[in-house]
Amino acid sequence: MTASKTKMTVAELVRARFSALTRAERQLANALMANYPMAALVSITEFAKNADVSTPTVLRTAKKLGFSGFPEFQRTLRHELEATLSDPIAKHDRWASDAPAEHILNRFADAVTRNLRQSLKQVDHKEFDSVVELLVDPGRDIHLVGGRITHAFADYMFTHLQVVRTGVHMLPTSHALWPHHLLNMKTDDVLIVFDVRRYEAALSELAAMAHQRGVKIVLFTDQWLSSIAGQAAHAFSLRIEVPSGWDSGVAPLFMVEALIASVENVLWPQTSSRIKELEQIFDASGRFSRKI
Repeated sequence: MTASKTKMTVAELVRARFSALTRAERQLANALMANYPMAALVSITEFAKNADVSTPTVLRTAKKLGFSGFPEFQRTLRHELEATLSDPIAKHDRWASDAPAEHILNRFADAVTRNLRQSLKQVDHKEFDSVVELLVDPGRDIHLVGGRITHAFADYMFTHLQVVRTGVHMLPTSHALWPHHLLNMKTDDVLIVFDVRRYEAALSELAAMAHQRGVKIVLFTDQWLSSIAGQAAHAFSLRIEVPSGWDSGVAPLFMVEALIASVENVLWPQTSSRIKELEQIFDASGRFSRKI
């Protein structure tokens, strides 16, 4: 079975088979991932030249990834690009025309379960632990930002992390105010970015400027990879497609909660003190009812 018939994206195939590639093939793979998928949507000669490898290296790499040749490899990338540009109406029409007879609850649950299982296969435990190390470092401030929809994930993560530790900042929804926050980002701070398909130019620009300032970028994206992946110190590629006009946030939210739990566990002595103090403030303000 060729790679185009599997459910893995080219990016996922590259990550899964990277260790089996030669030095030149890895160089080509890195060039692709730095500008995914556009780097390979040119002639084979230009792709090889831009990566500073030979044309035979491109052919060998495509075959090692499971494709019959460069045309199939490139065709798959074009299909992926089309998928990333799908709008909600087009997505709903596609799902509706292919909808099986089962109830939507079952179909949706199956899709979400597959997303979560496939996402976990793509997560490197060592990379996950490296992100936790960044987030528990008291010398680094943490900044969070998301897009039109993914802002909700950033806000959810911010709400929890600001209880767990100090130095956590949420960027506002207004792009016009982002430069003020960028001004306060220090070298080696952490910027957590949520960017999934229909990728947002403003997020890409912010990430590029933060990267130039030496900020460590942690990216939450989808299986097709936001262009921000090329600047990210760490990127979580998560499955989001479900039988709906909208993408699913289950896999990204799972990863967010797993990170929060890990950071809380490492910082528990100070976090427990912060939680106790916060509860005292809540009691004093009467915000939550104590009635049973």
